[in-house]
Amino acid sequence: MTLYKRWLIPLIITVLVIALDFLTKWLTQSHIPYSNEGHSVYPFGGIPIFENFFGIQFAIIHNINRGAAWGVFWEWQHVLLVLRILLIICLMIYAVKNKNRVADIPLALIIGGAVGNVIDYFVYGHVVDMLQFVFWGYHYPTFNLADAAIFLGIVSLLIINFKKHPSEQF
Repeated sequence: MTLYKRWLIPLIITVLVIALDFLTKWLTQSHIPYSNEGHSVYPFGGIPIFENFFGIQFAIIHNINRGAAWGVFWEWQHVLLVLRILLIICLMIYAVKNKNRVADIPLALIIGGAVGNVIDYFVYGHVVDMLQFVFWGYHYPTFNLADAAIFLGIVSLLIINFKKHPSEQF
């Protein structure tokens, strides 16, 4: 199989993740007032989606994140940016050299999500988060589509890796 045919679907997925992530962040940034998480009551200063779906609440809010996951290392924002870019380059090299085609789509999700969050730093100076869930009273940290794509890609890679025989793992 040619390299072009192998990477067409993963490339489309990567571009779709980046485009949808950018669109949702732009809409959030331009149409929803910033919420510093000072709103503790549903819909948390944002747009209500559902309030009690089997004990789960969901709203679209406008929040920012200057650090890594959950805002950690926010004081080293420029170092995190460089590390993210290096990680994206390493993932792309790994994806091209990897012989396991099953990993192509999860890697595309991870790369697309990572690129989406890096783009935020150049466009907004921070990552825009908007998806706010409360699971049975626990306020899950606000996240975005890029974060969701990264999470799905990592979980998919773990599932693929655990289903394999130990000699076939990545």
